[in-house]
Amino acid sequence: MSASEVRAGFEEFVAARRGALLRTAYLLTGGHEDAEDLVQLALVKALPHWTRIADAPEPYVRRILARESVTRWRRRRWREVSVDRLPESSATGEDPTDRELLRRALLQLSPRQRAVVVLRYFEDLTEAQTADVLGIRLGTVKSHGREALERLRSMLPDDDAVQV
Repeated sequence: MSASEVRAGFEEFVAARRGALLRTAYLLTGGHEDAEDLVQLALVKALPHWTRIADAPEPYVRRILARESVTRWRRRRWREVSVDRLPESSATGEDPTDRELLRRALLQLSPRQRAVVVLRYFEDLTEAQTADVLGIRLGTVKSHGREALERLRSMLPDDDAVQV
């Protein structure tokens, strides 16, 4: 593959799949800016391997998204600073939309549980594919998925409007 073919193939992939990658990253991070940063990082890491992954780049990029999401969370966790008083919140009340309720509930899961839920139920991967993407055992995917769904069900309202 020539350099121009590699570049054209990569740009075509980014143009076609950027929206889907951003949705996945948003569900993993919970924020638009973080999602954009995560997708950017994943694409930068995928580019040097493009000639090898060009036939099926999405699983490779998805794996980078999931793993980097967990890594970023671990790095940030140590930078948080405790304060004596909480800042005043500018938001008033709960957002009544199901989407916002689900987003907030997802953010309360551990990064690995969130990654399992996003890959299994939003990306529609099998348990085996999810295990492969995250580099963990199938049994770990099953237990994280089960525990995450139990936590989500306990956090979300008990009505038919919100489906997990």
